[in-house]
Amino acid sequence: MSVTPTALRFGVLLRVFLRSLFLQASWNPKGMQNLGLAYAVYPALEALYPPGPAREEAVRRHLVFFNTHPYVAAAIVGGVLNHEQRIARGEETPDKVVAFKAALMGPLAALGDGFFWLSLKPATGAVSAALVPLLGVWAVPLFLVLYNLVHVLLRVRLYWLGLTLGDRLVEAVARANLPARGARLRAVAATSAGGVAAWLAVSFGANAGGLYAPLLAAGCLALGVASYALVSRRVPNYVVLYVAAGLACVAGAFL
Repeated sequence: MSVTPTALRFGVLLRVFLRSLFLQASWNPKGMQNLGLAYAVYPALEALYPPGPAREEAVRRHLVFFNTHPYVAAAIVGGVLNHEQRIARGEETPDKVVAFKAALMGPLAALGDGFFWLSLKPATGAVSAALVPLLGVWAVPLFLVLYNLVHVLLRVRLYWLGLTLGDRLVEAVARANLPARGARLRAVAATSAGGVAAWLAVSFGANAGGLYAPLLAAGCLALGVASYALVSRRVPNYVVLYVAAGLACVAGAFL
């Protein structure tokens, strides 16, 4: 059976994207995400290359070491398909797709860590926590909806950019300016966390009752402000934690 190297059909593109969601399901110490990547792109390789040496070689070049942020990997997966279509048509050599992956997996890993782990997740978590007084336990599904809606839509967008732009993907990602967006999300997270701290302090003081209740609430707020100041001055987190624990013990002994 022969396979004519034409543009990939929508069904194949969809299968590759859905498979890319399981990129880390076969993570291993040697190749890390290499098996997940090969599994994700295999439907495309199957459509582009006939059974035999050409398809086997295509699979092997995606079994080399690969590791990046699992969400931003969608951009590389799309770019791999862009290159593989050109390789199948004889427009470029296989080393191009290997170099493409090697060049992007490191920078995109750092970009994804900074945006998704350090910005998006804290922001959606803090916003959801700030809404606990209004939503109660429904703040939990709100967090899941907000976080997954943003990250899945970004995965789709990155996959499409890689698929349509190939090597020009770098310019498109740079224009998206994810670091600046991440900084804004971190500001949202800090504001929401401050609101939660204030609410907890006031509620704690009101529930404690007695003569020292206002002082207890004010002390909790002051401790939050002091902790933020210490962390912003790069004081180690464990030092802040020990100071907070010590002050809590003092408060418990005298109040």
